[in-house]
Amino acid sequence: MQRTSGVLMHITSLANQFGIGSFGQEAYRFVDFLEETGQTYWQILPLTTTSYGDSPYQSFSAFAGNTHLIDFEQLIQSGYLTSEDLKGIIFYQRLDQVDYAMIFHQRRPILELAVQRFKASASEEEKTKLIHFIEAQQDWLIPFCEYMTVKECFDLKSWTEWPEPYRNYQSKEVKSLLEQETDKIYYHQVTQYWFYHQWLALKTYANEHNIQIIGDMPIYVAMDSVEMWQDGQMFKTDEAGLPTALAGTPPDQFTSDGQFWGNPIYDWDFMAEDGYAWWIRRIEASFELYDVLRIDHFRGFESYWEVPAGAKTAAEGHWVKGPGMKLFDALNEALGTLPIIAEDLGFMTQGVIDMRHATGYPGMKILQFGFNGHGDSTDLPHHYPAHSVAYVGTHDNETARGWWEDSTNQAQRDQVDAYLNRKPGQSASAVLNRGLAASVSNTVIYSMQDLLDLDNDARMNTPSTIGCNWKWRMVSDEVPMDVKEQLLELTETYFRMNPHKKK
Repeated sequence: MQRTSGVLMHITSLANQFGIGSFGQEAYRFVDFLEETGQTYWQILPLTTTSYGDSPYQSFSAFAGNTHLIDFEQLIQSGYLTSEDLKGIIFYQRLDQVDYAMIFHQRRPILELAVQRFKASASEEEKTKLIHFIEAQQDWLIPFCEYMTVKECFDLKSWTEWPEPYRNYQSKEVKSLLEQETDKIYYHQVTQYWFYHQWLALKTYANEHNIQIIGDMPIYVAMDSVEMWQDGQMFKTDEAGLPTALAGTPPDQFTSDGQFWGNPIYDWDFMAEDGYAWWIRRIEASFELYDVLRIDHFRGFESYWEVPAGAKTAAEGHWVKGPGMKLFDALNEALGTLPIIAEDLGFMTQGVIDMRHATGYPGMKILQFGFNGHGDSTDLPHHYPAHSVAYVGTHDNETARGWWEDSTNQAQRDQVDAYLNRKPGQSASAVLNRGLAASVSNTVIYSMQDLLDLDNDARMNTPSTIGCNWKWRMVSDEVPMDVKEQLLELTETYFRMNPHKKK
């Protein structure tokens, strides 16, 4: 990576009239903003489906896209919707927040109507494109459509709560049900086609304007997923296909019980038998969607925290060795050198550090973590290696302003003032962003909330909580001029201009 910068802003946080950001004009205008300010990267969160808790890190599929992101305006332009179809429908209660329950209930009937019109009136050329898409993506698409079809026949419950015969995807009962529910299967095929078509058009636009997309891949899949239903042998499970071990993190200074994520644990010995073929397919598919890939919880490949099924808290878990470099050697052999960012935050050991060095991937640095108020820290910029990606905070952290107002003590604030030479009246967001820009990290990523100087009401996620996350949205698709000017000034002053931007 060259000396560059970018902005972290998930698609759902873009402003529009439909209650949740989409692949519509607001996304294209965001690309224009990035280009105007000399940025190189647009970092987003996972584009996969969301389930319990609305988290993009808990998806029904490791491959399928979130159909909430499909833009209605483009479907109107294609003739599958009309403006009248959307008239009078309310998609949000607050302009600055996604109401996922409302979105869930309002969008599905509209998309079903659009799919019906596609089936009835799409051109032969368009239907041929759909067929080609299904053929090209059949390895994951067909199982996903089948899983969602059965799931919808049982009130959207997880496969673990279905009647026993349907828990086996090869059963005659599943086959019979799918033969009766072809309309549901078709709906999921078409909406995945639209998702991929619209996203890849947006990515092409970004690339043509010299903006690269940094995508995000969770290390684990959800319990409620097609992978667990169809490919249970990839995980540590019992004879009934239920997991014997679940993912989490150990107790630390923030959580005495640790974090209990509840994701199934991979059977790495089983995966090694076919040369990690599923991982190769997953990474290859990710690079069809993104230019750079951030792998979440990277340390889990060296050692992971395994919690026995039935445990009351994550504190009952223990460390287990992961595949280590065997997996990454297989990826390199199959796919070549890849532009991957290792999310190496949290409890680090020398083994994790050595594995990251061996892969050659840059790790991450968080500026908020550097200020303890009383001493030096490896998270302060003078310790950053050039081969790293630095943030004031990620989607899991407080906003810069929120951190300053809600979590810091006077000693920490004094340290920030002295270390970053904060001027009277200068906001914490501005001084932290400037400290980030001045660091030696080759790549820095600003969060949109910090550029807008927003407090913790705009925080994207608070780990270990459910019901209050992933909601923040911009209230306008126009970035204020002063924000543009400040970002451009930072980018020029600290020599982070997009190398392809014309002067």
